[in-house]
Amino acid sequence: MMQTTQGRVFLVGAGCGPADLITLRGMRILASADAVVYDALMDPDLLQMARPDAEKISAGKRSGHHSMPQSEINELLIALAQQGKTVCRLKGGDPFVFGRGGEEAEALRAAGIACEEVPGVTSAVAVPAAAGIPVTHRGLSRSFHVITAHTAGTADGLPEHLEQLAGLEGTLVFLMGLKNLPRLAERLVQAGMPPRTPAAVCGTQTVRGTLADIAGRAASVTPPAVIVIGGSAGMDLWQGGGTLSGVTVGLTGTAEFRTRTRQAFAACGARTVDMQRSILEPCCTPEQLSGALATMPDWIAFTSPNGVEVFFALLRQAKIDLRRLAGVRFAAVGPRTAQVLNDCGFAADLMPEHHHTAALGTLLAQSCRGADVLLASAEQCSPAPRLALEEAGIACRTLALYRTGTLPPEPMTADYLVFGSAGGVKAYFSAGGKAPAKAAVCIGPVTAAEASLHTRALTAEDTLASSLVQAVLKDLPQTV
Repeated sequence: MMQTTQGRVFLVGAGCGPADLITLRGMRILASADAVVYDALMDPDLLQMARPDAEKISAGKRSGHHSMPQSEINELLIALAQQGKTVCRLKGGDPFVFGRGGEEAEALRAAGIACEEVPGVTSAVAVPAAAGIPVTHRGLSRSFHVITAHTAGTADGLPEHLEQLAGLEGTLVFLMGLKNLPRLAERLVQAGMPPRTPAAVCGTQTVRGTLADIAGRAASVTPPAVIVIGGSAGMDLWQGGGTLSGVTVGLTGTAEFRTRTRQAFAACGARTVDMQRSILEPCCTPEQLSGALATMPDWIAFTSPNGVEVFFALLRQAKIDLRRLAGVRFAAVGPRTAQVLNDCGFAADLMPEHHHTAALGTLLAQSCRGADVLLASAEQCSPAPRLALEEAGIACRTLALYRTGTLPPEPMTADYLVFGSAGGVKAYFSAGGKAPAKAAVCIGPVTAAEASLHTRALTAEDTLASSLVQAVLKDLPQTV
């Protein structure tokens, strides 16, 4: 049948940095779109917000690695909209700040496709801010200027009119041109900017200096990075801003785990970096869940917050009336899992004193004799609860709700490295991830035991992010 309804395209700014910097409007569009065409320079966790059945197409561009020419991206957006789809064109930063969003909007308009731009947090502001550098500051900079540091329009690839730029008051922010930094700094000095002008390169690490020495200091920094030049580039507003100021904490795991852990460490002044991202992949269908609940168990035990969320999402998809769970009792591995269960409208009837799967298995074996227990967990979950129940002679069924895939680890180091599971430890180090300078901070003894095979390991008292912070605070004086 011929498609008669035309779709529309939203050019959505993904923000710069963690996934939760996207705007609320951008998140709503992403969550409802039929198709998502996304860039490389954005947090891949954002794709977890898209509909599971949405078409996801990478059009990513990084320095020196262009996977799809701009003309093909324009044609793709037009074609998807002509199929009647609502398209989220997800772009890092802001689509209209060196994001070529204007070109895409022009192509869509020429094709008669409805288009709307949703602003995002641009790297020109967000990246310096994360390094403690305000692009404007009273007494230092009353304006800022955003310039591309790489252009095909000049013989040396540097921006036009550098002489005029060198004479401007305020902060100069250069994007997309780290490899041109030595020549850029030299030319700005030749144009009259004082060699002692503060300069900084901000990316996965921040390097500070002056125009005279910043190129040498930042030689090891890899793109993407933002170059900041001017009085405010010498500032570091976050220095000394908390009990963990100066400490870098590397995060691993799912978006939800990293987000709450990041917030807890940032509140104490620590710098956090995502070292390895885990992506949840469904491995249970609504039909499979319906089959597992055809005979309703006496107990359902959850080994993670993710398991609770996936379970109830599948319930909704399977159109299972929640009243069927009226006689079921619930067990949760720890307080975070119990909280998510409570948010779904059910209280945990059972939770071990020590919040890990081995303790959950022991408690279930003691409390559920004669009962039918359903273990709802990740595909790679520890076998400890199942083995404990089987050893006690208790009927036990398992339901794998999701599996966890991992992206390659970032090629950097951190003082501390946070892990939420033994599987996460294995995935990180087997992929060549670098050991932390001080220690791995782990949830549960099983995770710590796996981490100890690769580095010094600490065990948090429970599964809460605050306990991970406390483990670092307790350890830090011993490692200074």
